[in-house]
Amino acid sequence: MRSSHPRSAAVAALVATALATGLLAGTADAAEGAVSADPIRIHDIQGTTRTSPLNGKPVADVQGIVTGVRTYGSRGFWIQDPDADDDPATSEGIFVFTGSVPTVAVGDAVKVSGTVGEYVPGGVNSGNQSVTQIAKPTVTVVSSGNALPAAVAVNEYSVPAAYAPAGDPAAANSINGLTLEPSRYALDYYESLEGMNVKIGTSRVVGATDPYSEMWVTVKGWENTAKRGGTLYGSYESQNTGRLQIQQLAPVAQQPFPVANVGDKLTGTTEGPLDFNQFGGYTLVARTLGTVKAGTLAPEKTKPQAANELAVATYNVENLDPTDPQTKFDNLAKAVVENLASPDILALEEIQDDNGAKNDGTVSAEQTLTKFTAAIAGAGGPAYQWRSVTPENNKDGGEPGGNIRQVFLFNPARVSFTERAPGDAVTATGVTTENGKAALTHSPGRIDPANPAWADSRKPLAGEFVFKGKTVFVIANHFSSKGGDEGLTSVHQPPVRSSEAKRLLQAQAVNGFVKQLLAADKNASVLAVGDINDFEFSGTAQALEDGGALYSAIKSLPKAERYSYVYQGNAQVLDQILVSPGVKNYAYDSVHINAEFSAQNSDHDPQVLRFRP
Repeated sequence: MRSSHPRSAAVAALVATALATGLLAGTADAAEGAVSADPIRIHDIQGTTRTSPLNGKPVADVQGIVTGVRTYGSRGFWIQDPDADDDPATSEGIFVFTGSVPTVAVGDAVKVSGTVGEYVPGGVNSGNQSVTQIAKPTVTVVSSGNALPAAVAVNEYSVPAAYAPAGDPAAANSINGLTLEPSRYALDYYESLEGMNVKIGTSRVVGATDPYSEMWVTVKGWENTAKRGGTLYGSYESQNTGRLQIQQLAPVAQQPFPVANVGDKLTGTTEGPLDFNQFGGYTLVARTLGTVKAGTLAPEKTKPQAANELAVATYNVENLDPTDPQTKFDNLAKAVVENLASPDILALEEIQDDNGAKNDGTVSAEQTLTKFTAAIAGAGGPAYQWRSVTPENNKDGGEPGGNIRQVFLFNPARVSFTERAPGDAVTATGVTTENGKAALTHSPGRIDPANPAWADSRKPLAGEFVFKGKTVFVIANHFSSKGGDEGLTSVHQPPVRSSEAKRLLQAQAVNGFVKQLLAADKNASVLAVGDINDFEFSGTAQALEDGGALYSAIKSLPKAERYSYVYQGNAQVLDQILVSPGVKNYAYDSVHINAEFSAQNSDHDPQVLRFRP
């Protein structure tokens, strides 16, 4: 609990008078003959909403104890008033932005004069919430070596179960103007602690250490628990309130950040100011960081397919090109052989051209695929052949100059590829019949490449395969990314997910093509696989499944196993294999080898489906 510091109505009135006249300094006199107002306190600046009532105003002699100093990135320091008011909605801490390395130390009692502002990490168009701060400061150190204000304990009991209030429809669904209800909503609770000294106890890691020296933990160990230790994002209402991003105040060069995987424990006390940034929202910037206790998580290995089973897999190999280290090729190849049990058909996403991101007009990926298939053979795998359609230069999105595309690898000792007038980047494959069965007009071929849904995005790659005399159609997809969507901590609630519109159109195009195949042969075996970039419960997935043409097979798994990607501590589905009604009695596996680990060969987990056509 915070200490109480009630103010009388008379004092409040004097403060209001000072605010109205713009005289915010505690030592300043109002107009001649007027009395002095109380000094402005941090909770006066923070107010009871997300934006300061003093935004844009000058303040003078704001007092506080320095609780954290940041010497890199957004340089500055946090101060906190040790004498709190009695309103749980008003934070007692604030960030002082210096722009250069601060000259204060933790424990200094300071007076700060400057201008109150609302800084939006990532810019106003990001939809992110703002950080209330004092900028252009003049700082006076009053004393040093002071005890810090007691840290507020953030735990399963203090964080509410509801995530965020609904935004104000009259303000484009913004929550900025709403009075904080920290006992009711998690986002309001965290906002009421913005800039304050907080602490967590031993907590489970739900997002592995990333290259930017940060991890995610949950203070609610029971919340939507995944089978292997993560926290599941199973619906738009399952935002997982206990997640908190952890960084450290000390530069990594001085104090290496611990390496943690999902399921590890961050033990002991982690304490420091509560910040907000564009890459995840509320973040505990640790002055004191707990110790990582490693768990037992290991990369999974799928069950090998039986002799009469066809194994079809999908794997986003994250911008693979010949300029990548040989170790990346070798590690990916080892995963194909050992973790995926050398699937018969493997759809790859994010195969780049032969010189990667060098933007010189190169579009061929022959060198990339030669190097990768050789690495697979070297790891003891089959001599995969490949089929693909080379894209037009810089027309398929992704890294500029990289020309990512989907590619089929197949094991010719187990499955054959039916070549039918191979298509090019702008030619659409269609559906025809042959001996009363469905067939493609172009194999490999692209689905409806002129459709605006695929502008600056990867076009689906369709191929016709034969396994033990049975035809199987596979469509390799890589739908548009979620880039541009607002984060879960957005100022708009619900957040704006603008990227969904394009994926919906893409899903409708693929669904329509599958319906053509099923119209030619209702029992056709069709698999739509790949990085769908959307959840199994999303409108995108529903559009793919429309009319019963397809079914997202990951939903055949128990809920605790449905994920292929971990983002900001949320284990979620992005990669999917969808099957037509003719694909029966299948076994599905989301093979967890990357997303939960700090050491990754890709940020996606591959998916495998085995069935008997």
